[in-house]
Amino acid sequence: MPQLGLLHGRAWAVLFGQLRRPPGAVCIRAVHSHSQDFDIAGQFDPMIPDAECLKIMCEILSGLQLGDFLIKMSWKDVRHEMVAKKGLAAEIADRIGDYVQCHGGVSLVKQMFQDPRLSQNKQALEGLGDLKLLFEYLTLFGIAEKISFDLSLARGLDYYTGVIYEAVLLQTPAHAEEEPLNVGSVAAGGRYDGLVGMFDPKGHNVPCVGLSIGVERIFSIVEQRMKTFGEKIRTTETQVFVATPQKNFLQERLKLIAELWDAGIKAELMYKNNPKLLTQLHYCENMGIPLVVIIGEQELKEGVIMLRSVASREEVAITRENLVAEIQKRLSES
Repeated sequence: MPQLGLLHGRAWAVLFGQLRRPPGAVCIRAVHSHSQDFDIAGQFDPMIPDAECLKIMCEILSGLQLGDFLIKMSWKDVRHEMVAKKGLAAEIADRIGDYVQCHGGVSLVKQMFQDPRLSQNKQALEGLGDLKLLFEYLTLFGIAEKISFDLSLARGLDYYTGVIYEAVLLQTPAHAEEEPLNVGSVAAGGRYDGLVGMFDPKGHNVPCVGLSIGVERIFSIVEQRMKTFGEKIRTTETQVFVATPQKNFLQERLKLIAELWDAGIKAELMYKNNPKLLTQLHYCENMGIPLVVIIGEQELKEGVIMLRSVASREEVAITRENLVAEIQKRLSES
């Protein structure tokens, strides 16, 4: 059975970390009730931050191991942008509309380059040049196969001004036992060069590009997956809990947990001097912590530690020097 957890540690690190800080850029993190955002603000050469945002999106979705996914990419209000803002003739914009029914990668961009009506227009060539450059960067990042250029994509928010993208899970589930998922997009983003200036009294232009991860939808997917496999949802990564049945054993618990931490084992204890053993064991059951190590007067006298499986409630005495190895063995087998 695959290891599920609530979310994989690497994915959490990517999803909730600051990720990267490009020199001279302002990276903005915002945690909302439904999404996690990452944005790059600043004046840079074309498509470099855009490509990095797509790379970050791929890294997050791959780390979450939700199954195969595809990122659809287009640009905001294609025809309106081309006619009203870029100065293209209406017939040229309509020609672009012919491609709306198509989707693909860099090959589609090359196909549009070869269109005689598009290739004769300076603005169209500039836009296609940016897209070609973007795909070159995506290829260097090793994610071009995850990106589909799809002009039918349209984001509803008005503040997008350029490249837009949206990640969707493909119908094939990550594991054969799972049912196909249908949750819509799980991530989206794009370029919004005019939004920050709207809130600046001096109207300074601050180009921005960013992405948003649909945390709530991802939780729904993970919960459905864990239900399929009969797994209990864990809200902690703790592997071992250090407990005692007796009073005045805080110092021994602290020494023991330090040994576990030094060995790279995720352990915790109750922040009380004299907690009741039953309270400690109930906490482990409620939190889904798989193992408990128990130290008391008898164990200290005999030079052993009691190792308890929370699921089976079976206990076995392990010598202190063999404790770490035994815990690591059990964790590797779970």
